Order: sequence, then C-alpha cells, then structure tokens
Amino acid sequence: MSTQSHYDHWSAQYDTNDNKTRDLEAVAVRKMLASAPFAEVLEIGAGTGKNTVWYQQRAQKIVAVDLSGEMLALAQAKITVAANPECAIEFIQADITQPWTFGQECFDLVSFSLMLEHIEHLEPVFAEASRALKHGGHVYLGELHPFKQYLGSKAKYLNEAGEEVVVNCHLHHVSDFVQAAQAHGLALVDLQEYFDDDDRDNVPRILGMVFQKR
Repeated sequence: MSTQSHYDHWSAQYDTNDNKTRDLEAVAVRKMLASAPFAEVLEIGAGTGKNTVWYQQRAQKIVAVDLSGEMLALAQAKITVAANPECAIEFIQADITQPWTFGQECFDLVSFSLMLEHIEHLEPVFAEASRALKHGGHVYLGELHPFKQYLGSKAKYLNEAGEEVVVNCHLHHVSDFVQAAQAHGLALVDLQEYFDDDDRDNVPRILGMVFQKR
C-alpha cells in the first residue's frame, strides 16, 4: 500500500487514537517557534491540521501541503476565519518528492512535521525548501527521533479489523538531516529533543531542528 493510501485510511482515526508522537511534536513546534517571526508559511505534512491552526494565529498566509487528500479535508474543516480573518490559507495535495509548484523565495518559514521519515532521499526535498525560502527564512522539522527508530518504532495505526498496520518508513540519522540542509545553504540554529513525560533518562521521542537560509 502506498504512503498516501495509508494516511487516507488512517485519517478517520488519526485525531482520536492515542498517539504520543503526534502530541509531543505539537508541543515541540510551539516551543521551538514561539519567538520566531513568520508571516508566510509553507507547511509540509499538514496532516489533519494540528499545527495549521496554530500557524493561523500568527501568519498572514499559509500554504498547507499533504500527500493525503483525506487528511487535508480534516485540516480544512478545523480552520475558522474568526481565528484570524487576515490569514489566507490554501490547501494543496501534493507529492513533495516531485518538483514543487508552491513558489520560490516566497516564504519565511517552511515546516516539516512527522513526514520526512516517509521520504527516502532528503537532499532534493531540502533543495526545494531552500528555493521556497526568503533569505533569512527558517526551516523547522519535527520528526520521530532516530533513536526511537533504532529500537523499532515506526508510524503505525489499526485498520478496520483491529490489525496493526505499519506505514512505509526510512531511517534518517541526525547527521543526515544536517548535511542535507547544509548542502543547500541552510545552517542549523537550534536542535532540541523531546521526551515522554519529560523523562530525560529515557530515549527521546521527538527530534526538533531549526535551520536558517543564509
């Protein structure tokens, strides 16, 4: 089954199932970008909109992209104009391994949330992200920590029959993210690790990184 089909199937229960990774990444993005200035956001891996609704409170423009049309439909349903009537939001279903049509040097923030594990080759994606960014703009990524992947953790859900289904995943080390970003003019400016129940004696669940285009 393709990654798109997996997330189309998962969408109906994505927001209601227990999901520590989903919930902790939402904490990570809000903490890491709390003081970052941004007006125009390209959100890659928008999913069901858990971060879109937060970006809407601060941005003037959001382009929310996801591979799954079913996930995007749920995200769109969460958006209320009253939250920020000055913020324009566009939802686009797209495969980011193909050339992007979302504009060049148009955004001051490009974000990736829990989706780069589904991408085999990072460099082309970071190349597109760099092209989409204004000079001085930032890239945020929040991913399942590779330490978790070393122990066998992968994105997974229960199907209609109650069977566990694992989504197609690729392992990327911390250095892989850094090197792919640096190859396209993106310098690491922040790196944080997030732990279940803030227990730093355990393996971290979420890797958060922020890069800047220089």
